[in-house]
Amino acid sequence: MIDLWFVIIAFLWTGYFVLEGFDFGVGLLAPVVSANAAEQRQTLQTIGPVWDGNEVWLITAVGAMFAAFPAWYAGVFSTFYLPVTLILAGLIVRGVGLEWRGKVRNPVWCDLGIMVGSGLPAFLWGAVFADLLFDSAPAAVLGGAFTLTLCALHGAVFLALKTTGPVRRRARTAAMVTSAVAIPVAVFALSNLGTLPALAATAALAAAAALIWRRREGWAFAATAAAVVLATLAVFMELRQQPLPGLTLAEAASGSYTLTMLSWIGLITLPFVLVYQGWTYWVFRKRVQAVPIS
Repeated sequence: MIDLWFVIIAFLWTGYFVLEGFDFGVGLLAPVVSANAAEQRQTLQTIGPVWDGNEVWLITAVGAMFAAFPAWYAGVFSTFYLPVTLILAGLIVRGVGLEWRGKVRNPVWCDLGIMVGSGLPAFLWGAVFADLLFDSAPAAVLGGAFTLTLCALHGAVFLALKTTGPVRRRARTAAMVTSAVAIPVAVFALSNLGTLPALAATAALAAAAALIWRRREGWAFAATAAAVVLATLAVFMELRQQPLPGLTLAEAASGSYTLTMLSWIGLITLPFVLVYQGWTYWVFRKRVQAVPIS
């Protein structure tokens, strides 16, 4: 049961980083790829129907940690109290910006909030997990730079996949420029892990750059998503050995009765969540076009 719930938690964090990763990237790049208000709205509409659903993965991952591994949960969120608080503040500011920009006359502050609220969590999550693994300030900065550039690339490819017209062309250019930064950062960051998934994540980023250059946006997005999955897998492979310094996974886990009850609850509810979110993405699968604002 302990190993099962560790795998479930790793799966939930992976889903969060894959889905929220392109959300963060879109929020960061919206001002870069948009030349006017109509294009800014077009850009943000690519994540409009899904961004709040993507955040549910974070709530579920944290809730599962609390229930299945309370000592791990307490250690992580007390040790990293300040960065986690800043992450939550960023998510709140971003959510307010996304919800209110269509209801105010001048959405400049909303757009700024979306950009800052996307960049802050994108950087800090990488910093938190890198510091958790290596207990080093330089490693934390490098980990934050890796997740920030990875989210930017992931979001740029997503925009190229989901938009038309000038925004699609600028998103493709942004993806190629971002990949020139993201790949070297990934090499330095993931070389500290040295595992096969870490090496494969770097290769996936290189493949994404080649695919976006060939205008194969769908395959490029699959490659960036694979890079996120592989990088997260590499991190959790390390955490499996020691989730916190001086704490084993068995010591951090709840009792067998609690884990058994959680397993039944997860078996019943998780398939419904996956089917519902998959249906949402299917409904909103078409490209988003710019509509002139009168």
